Amino acid sequence: MRKIIIAGGSGQIGSLLTQTFIKNGDDVVILSRRPHPLRAGRVVEWDGRNPGPWVEELEGADVVINLAGRSVNCRYTPENRREILASRVDSTRAIGEAIAACQRPPQLWLQAGTATIYAHRFDAPNDEKTGQFDADDADLPEKWRFTNEVARSWEAAVEEVGPLPETRTVILRTSLVLSATPGGVFEVLLNLVRCGLGGKNGDGRQYVSWIHQDDFVRAVEWLIDRDGFSGPVNLAAPHPVPNEEFMRVLREAWGTRTGLPATEWMLEIGALFLRTETELILKSRRVTPGRLLENGFEFEFPTWPEAANDLCARWRKFRFRATE
Repeated sequence: MRKIIIAGGSGQIGSLLTQTFIKNGDDVVILSRRPHPLRAGRVVEWDGRNPGPWVEELEGADVVINLAGRSVNCRYTPENRREILASRVDSTRAIGEAIAACQRPPQLWLQAGTATIYAHRFDAPNDEKTGQFDADDADLPEKWRFTNEVARSWEAAVEEVGPLPETRTVILRTSLVLSATPGGVFEVLLNLVRCGLGGKNGDGRQYVSWIHQDDFVRAVEWLIDRDGFSGPVNLAAPHPVPNEEFMRVLREAWGTRTGLPATEWMLEIGALFLRTETELILKSRRVTPGRLLENGFEFEFPTWPEAANDLCARWRKFRFRATE
């Protein structure tokens, strides 16, 4: 039985991992700002910044996974920007410093990151070796540069902790994790399709990088088992697709023929009412999992059509059960 600590484990991604680890018989401890009882596992309170009783849980742990961070699905007001950045940097520093102070440090630290660290581009994919970074691109909208700043600061916080010779460290540059459960990005996209609004967004050329929920969980477990693997890793399916194709395939998987497109100005108005930002839709995230593929990881859902069909089938089954 492994002892696995998950900071920020009450969100959708954390829940996917927690369910799998508990099913495997692992001892799971969730670090949460708002403690609540779990059917299995334990919840320990932390504030995401300061040392506390939660630090003791790290002693002798097998794995620490830090997923903590305020959602970016909001308007980028000055206050929200401060919270988005601070929640990521502060929690990363807190975890890193706690590991460094352990007498029996965890064997592995999986630290969340984001595929948004890579450049907005159409010409070629970004992998860990050849990927480009666009932080200094003056032509980018200011709000897009902000999210790149967050991504770089997030990873820099890991480096600032300094070397952890007894703890292997992996940074998860994660793309969109698509899950057939309520509250995630797949639900938002599918609702657009079901309402007849699932056409292309903007000019539809921007790439969508994604990963199926099962492959995300499998990749995390694979990384836990790879003793020599460390550093940044892209968690994304091998075949990102342009937005227009992505939405067309989703419509076909759901059985909807048409979907109204949305121009950039329409998206700006919609984002204002929904209290979010169009950057989440319009930035081209063309990211590929170079290191996973080079080291033998095999995806169950490498292409979007098979992933979309599976997720739609699961969604129908879930909704059917919910109405019984």
